[in-house]
Amino acid sequence: MVEAQTISEAQVWEWLEDVPDPEIPVISVVDLGVIRDVDVSDEGVIVTITPTYSGCPAMSIISLDVELALAKRGLEKVHFKTRLSPAWTTDWLSEKGRASLEDYGIAPPQPAGGPERCPHCQSKNVEKVSQFGSTACKAQWRCRDCLEPFDYFKCI
Repeated sequence: MVEAQTISEAQVWEWLEDVPDPEIPVISVVDLGVIRDVDVSDEGVIVTITPTYSGCPAMSIISLDVELALAKRGLEKVHFKTRLSPAWTTDWLSEKGRASLEDYGIAPPQPAGGPERCPHCQSKNVEKVSQFGSTACKAQWRCRDCLEPFDYFKCI
């Protein structure tokens, strides 16, 4: 067991960058922006999480994955706080996270409400197929040039 006071907050943040989002495993929970705070004290580590939306089914898995990742490094006293306000927004996605989404074939969120280009061929000739995608936070789009379908991470 590692004593929490011997670990820095920066070290915990670094470890959390290795915890993938369970729905989109190419992006970490840190790059997704759901980890809002880390507090290290004599009482252990407190990780504050903001769900992407109220009722997000992945939150229990994220908490479990965070707890397991920190336990693997010897931290046994891990506590969680859920922060609902301010609500999560796609503005909290890191630039690294946005690039990871696009490399994976998911168009990252854009302020205009639709993808700038196809994540497969970079064409701007795209169309919305459905407001609903593989998860609640994504919509289904298609490229008119390469004809490939792709998910668009909705702007929230």
